[in-house]
Amino acid sequence: MQNQDKMSRRTAIGGIGAGLATVAITPVLGATGSNSSLFPSATPLEDPTSKYPKPPFKAQKQPWPGLAKQIDPQPDHGEKSYKGSGRLMGRKALITGGDSGMGRACAIAYAREGADVAINYLPAEEADAREVIALIKAEGRKAIAIPGDLREESFCNRLVGDAVKALGGLDILVSNAARQQTKASILDISTADFDATMKTNIYAPFWLIKAALPNLKPGASIIATASVQAYDPSPDLYDYAQTKAATMNFVKSLAKQLGPKGIRVNGVAPGPIWTPLQVSGGATMEKLTTFGKDTPLGRPGQPAELGSIYVQLAANDASFSTGQIYGAAGGAGQP
Repeated sequence: MQNQDKMSRRTAIGGIGAGLATVAITPVLGATGSNSSLFPSATPLEDPTSKYPKPPFKAQKQPWPGLAKQIDPQPDHGEKSYKGSGRLMGRKALITGGDSGMGRACAIAYAREGADVAINYLPAEEADAREVIALIKAEGRKAIAIPGDLREESFCNRLVGDAVKALGGLDILVSNAARQQTKASILDISTADFDATMKTNIYAPFWLIKAALPNLKPGASIIATASVQAYDPSPDLYDYAQTKAATMNFVKSLAKQLGPKGIRVNGVAPGPIWTPLQVSGGATMEKLTTFGKDTPLGRPGQPAELGSIYVQLAANDASFSTGQIYGAAGGAGQP
């Protein structure tokens, strides 16, 4: 028995030695360059405080809802920077407000991750939407443009139906479109203004989700765009801030309702992000010229800096994330 034990140990140690020798040799073989394509050069560090433009910004104004292509400086939606890796291959996504801002960044990222994408936007945003459609098609993905006003229940129902038909199904609903208009006092907000904000930011997601649910299978995702305004509201965004608090709340409530069905519901809460929302009445001129200055990074965020968050929340490897709000506010705000 002792000799057998010695032989067994000798054999095992020999095997370990051979394994270690293989490990030692492998890096040398890799160094020859035959596998160099598997190991790209290191990505250089980027200083987040100087990566994008800082205030002061020039005074500028556009009529609601505004166009990204007319903002100075131009927002970055990831047009040149976002690199996909097939994380959403074959998925079918509907994104509201997909012409600019976070919706545009989301659409670009989804297409580069392999998804077919339908975007909704207001007819006045057609110029921006055309650019997004072209970017999606450039990735060899299906690109569907469905303009229309989300304040109408009949359109919300038709939007989902048209997207499902054109895409051949629906796996991801991104409720992103929003209305934001700054008013110094509650006395300055008309009932028509209040109604327009509520219809766009609260009613529309309600209608869209109801229409989408019969088409969503286990593994599908609903993603909403909330805001730091849900947690730390500005005094001049009285109506908008309420809607974002409601968005945060419906994410958490609906996640509990749909969890047993295998459908995940999450939200993204941006801080100050450089989009047409600000130059088309979403901020006072004083706030606009210093936009983002008070964040620890000293600047506003760019839509491109949130694209990967929307991807992560829709991807299979985030399967335990539901009812969560992911913040991106440059070091300020919550969550």
